[in-house]
Amino acid sequence: MKTARKSIAFQLIAAVLAVELVSSLLVAALSLVYERHIHLSSFDAVLRGRADSVLGAVQDADDVNDNVILDRADLHVPGEDLYEVYDDGVKRLLGRSSNWPAEDAKGLVAAAPAQLAATASNTFSHLKIGRRRYGFVLLHGSRIVDPGEPGGGKVHSITILYGAPSDRVWHAIDSAVEFYAAGSILLLAITGPLIAWLLHRGLLPLRQLAALASGITANDWHFDPPESARTTPELAPLTQALENTLARLERSFVQQRTFVSDAAHELKTAVAVIKSSLQLLSLRPRTVAEWQAGLARCVADAERLEELVGKMLTLARVEDGAVAVGSAQACDLAGCLRRAADELATVAALRSVRIDAVNLSEAMPVPLAAEDCWLVVSNLLLNAIQHSPPESVVEIRMDAETGESPAAIEFSVVDRGEGIDPAVLPYVFDRFYRGDPSRARSTGGAGLGLAIVRGIVEHAGGSIHLASAPGNGTTAIVRLPRAAPIPSHALADSAVSSV
Repeated sequence: MKTARKSIAFQLIAAVLAVELVSSLLVAALSLVYERHIHLSSFDAVLRGRADSVLGAVQDADDVNDNVILDRADLHVPGEDLYEVYDDGVKRLLGRSSNWPAEDAKGLVAAAPAQLAATASNTFSHLKIGRRRYGFVLLHGSRIVDPGEPGGGKVHSITILYGAPSDRVWHAIDSAVEFYAAGSILLLAITGPLIAWLLHRGLLPLRQLAALASGITANDWHFDPPESARTTPELAPLTQALENTLARLERSFVQQRTFVSDAAHELKTAVAVIKSSLQLLSLRPRTVAEWQAGLARCVADAERLEELVGKMLTLARVEDGAVAVGSAQACDLAGCLRRAADELATVAALRSVRIDAVNLSEAMPVPLAAEDCWLVVSNLLLNAIQHSPPESVVEIRMDAETGESPAAIEFSVVDRGEGIDPAVLPYVFDRFYRGDPSRARSTGGAGLGLAIVRGIVEHAGGSIHLASAPGNGTTAIVRLPRAAPIPSHALADSAVSSV
């Protein structure tokens, strides 16, 4: 099932708009809380003031029982408000507003629960009477009749329940919230397209980068990212990564083309030699001895061709990462060096060269399969023998890092030959490279040995370099990580597999 592509710009726009929408809702909710608090606080303060004015209208009745009455002549309150005044001492209703509901003959104060009657004067209740909502305040006060008499006069505890319609208050609250909500929606409608345009413009360097990258082909590696991509902090790492990746890919393609070209040249030369030998034999009648000699040359040429193909396959295996390194496979480097010195001693003797092995007694495990270790050691030693003059010495030396747990092992192969020109030295590890332009030097070879050696060593996590000067010989120095100690039975198996 094909997954639908999701635009980054669309996702960013949707995310920003969602955040704005949530923010708008939050602003509306906060405005509701704030406006409700402000308007209701003001409304309750008005109710308290009007309830106080009603309390002030409670006067002495001038009767023998020292009662109090509600003097409406001094009472000035809005006609739509509701109030009733109750004398707690004598349990008597002193008065109420003319618009008090007729069905509530007993009065709200007298009918209220005990907890309402005992409520502090600053507690407010919002009730619905008929079809209108009212806000009420319950006010407790007192009036003293004849305070100049002995005993301080008679004290009357007065309870006033005062209410006013709260519709206008809630309308003001709703209007304020609607204003904030409409403003937020309008802001969202304005900023939405603006954000989309800004994001589209902000992602322009990324689209330019993608367009440039899509134009790269195997024959055209030109990649010149815009300056905006280099200077944008978010795109600079991607730009640098693309440049580095494309540079590595270009080098790989160039190496591949070079490898194919050089391999074709080497194979064509070898095949041409075999073909010319066979054509030469068929030009005229030959004796048996001549046929045998000619076929022997053809066999020798075929063996050289087979050796070349084998080295090419080995190099391909190395460059594909198929070298067995770093896992459970390991071998003894010292043992491998000793065996190489023994097996190539005959080759060295034919050139009147002596091999001198130094410090190869202690086992030195390295993370290489025995076959790969043998390729490294034999190639380096054979190169040193081929480039050494007669009556000279090729030295093999091995050293480990000092310390309780040495992490690396280093060995070197030193010859006393003609050395390498400094101009040539950087290229000796390239495939099919030979310093002799004629490609037919006396030592032979196809120029793959050192390339194979470097590939194996680097895949093992090591390094190799040559130190040389014309006339002073060459030293090949190889540094490999130290592996875990090898069991004795594995050492025996390693020795067998490398012979």
